[in-house]
Amino acid sequence: MGATTNVTTVHYGTTWDDSTLLEEVKQTNLELEKKDGIKRHLRYDWQEIAKFNPDYSAYVEAERERLGENHPLFLTQYRLLPIHGGGGYLSHQQQAQLKGEHGRRHQPDHSQVYVAGIDLAGEAEEEEGAQLRAAKPRQDSTVVTIGELDFSICDDIQKQPRIRVVEHYWWTGKKHTELYPQLVDILKNVWHCRKVVVDATGVGQPVSSFLKQSLGSKISPFTFTAQSKSELGFNLLAAINSGRLKMYSGDGSPEYQEFWFEMEKAKSQYRPSQTMNFYVDPGQGHDDFLMSLALLVEAAKQYSPRGARGSSP
Repeated sequence: MGATTNVTTVHYGTTWDDSTLLEEVKQTNLELEKKDGIKRHLRYDWQEIAKFNPDYSAYVEAERERLGENHPLFLTQYRLLPIHGGGGYLSHQQQAQLKGEHGRRHQPDHSQVYVAGIDLAGEAEEEEGAQLRAAKPRQDSTVVTIGELDFSICDDIQKQPRIRVVEHYWWTGKKHTELYPQLVDILKNVWHCRKVVVDATGVGQPVSSFLKQSLGSKISPFTFTAQSKSELGFNLLAAINSGRLKMYSGDGSPEYQEFWFEMEKAKSQYRPSQTMNFYVDPGQGHDDFLMSLALLVEAAKQYSPRGARGSSP
């Protein structure tokens, strides 16, 4: 009703992406400023507020350390920059940060702490994995990612441990019932995993239930929803941006090659609800290694060390 009396209208807040009303008004005001020089857009990002509030400055510095300056949440909430649509989930810089210098391991160092993330495939007719992938390239797989935790870098700001991806297991076309004993043996007897987050969505529910019966509280079922997957994607970005997550160095294996193929092909989609989706376009490949990696980060987040912290190798 303000139009009838030509009142001044004030729009304020933080924009999420370039399709929001607030961002549209902002761009309109900036264009008008160029024409007549009258100031219409006022921007006070975190650095402006930090000049007058040291406590706020310390808090945001910690968030930048935790999330990374180009994390979607840090960009929108603190730098006041909108996200532009989506596109590639990992930038070239983030892919470079993900690359580690440690070697792949096929057995544990018993002085270290290990966790795992498991992305489960749908059931399929049994067939040798490599043959099935060649015959049916769109067939999804079960992937287990093993991570080694290093708590020696934790400080007052960086609460989470460093995560080194040290091993992958990859099955295509193998029935879940035949995977049960192998999964239990790998997680319990080989790696002695302290925390395992497993995909419990759909057909994954009975597998996660079986693992929980066998391994108890070490198993955490994870159900994918739009909200939970969004949080998973944001947490994975934060782990990469902060330098906490590292992949083992190149060994020429099919697992290594598939892992980096998925990292390069992964896409992101940002929603108006301030949530995101991350995935690999089914027409280009799979996201089994990507989701397993994200579940690994969730496992590291859920694990609470007892007693003394582990030392770095």
